[in-house]
Amino acid sequence: MTPVAAGKRSGRKAPQGGRGGGRRRDGAAWFLVLPALIPILILSVGPLLYGIVLAFTDAQSGRTRSTRWIGALNFQDLLHDTLFWDSFRIGLLWAVGVTVPQFVLALGLALLLDANLRMRWLARALAIIPWAMPEVVVGIMWRLVYNPDAGILNETVRDLGLGDGRDWLTGLATALPAVVIVGIWAGMPQTTVALLAGLQNTPHELHEAAALDGAGAWRRFRTVTWPALRPVALAISALNFIWNFNSFALVYVLTSGGPGGRTRLPMLFAYEEAFRYGQFGYAAAMGCVMVAVISVLLAFHLAGRLRGGEDA
Repeated sequence: MTPVAAGKRSGRKAPQGGRGGGRRRDGAAWFLVLPALIPILILSVGPLLYGIVLAFTDAQSGRTRSTRWIGALNFQDLLHDTLFWDSFRIGLLWAVGVTVPQFVLALGLALLLDANLRMRWLARALAIIPWAMPEVVVGIMWRLVYNPDAGILNETVRDLGLGDGRDWLTGLATALPAVVIVGIWAGMPQTTVALLAGLQNTPHELHEAAALDGAGAWRRFRTVTWPALRPVALAISALNFIWNFNSFALVYVLTSGGPGGRTRLPMLFAYEEAFRYGQFGYAAAMGCVMVAVISVLLAFHLAGRLRGGEDA
């Protein structure tokens, strides 16, 4: 006998299951999510939407200035702004120059920290110290390292008899490489931690089976470790590229975009347009272009991950 028939026989209504209970569960879920969602909407989505609107105006600094809607004029001017595209090129060089060596060095460090070494806990603790330091502190510390008169780098160069040293952060040829080295050092810990977590999730039985089959260290890495580590490696590399491309504080403290704009990243360029020259609408248009580029790169990354999942 069905529940409906039983309800009719007994004179009681059968329970109306799904919809009411589902609505109550959805409402409870939204209630639990709201404390985390509201700050995101206020601090991230709201400013993003406001910046997009601002990009289509001639907003400038000054309390007496009126703001007018000018359409896509800021974007048209941006297409012919060679200084912005130079900063965009420098930003790509910086992002690639930091992300690639950072990943290679972090992978080697993660493999070392995953090995069964004495005092491994201490090595792991020391490896994440740069991650615990604010970018401003890192920038100030490395300015002291690069100091042309009393910096440890130039002192070492003089002690080794390699010359009198140089001003690394103001030289046209050395400023960008010097800043890239700092970016690699500052970002290695988070990459190392992510890769180390991926290594620890790799079953040790697979390594033992490969070793019993006569596979050497390189072959075990290529056939066992890397396939298990690849999803983590792709994810952290994509995130690192986005974070590095959007860098601001570290480079600002080190060089402020100099010398001669050689380290002027897109975020620094937009900051100068907004807060040094008061061109808020034009700076907002730069921000929209950078958001669009990052969104396209992220879409390609996600599409590749989805194709990889389907192939798997």
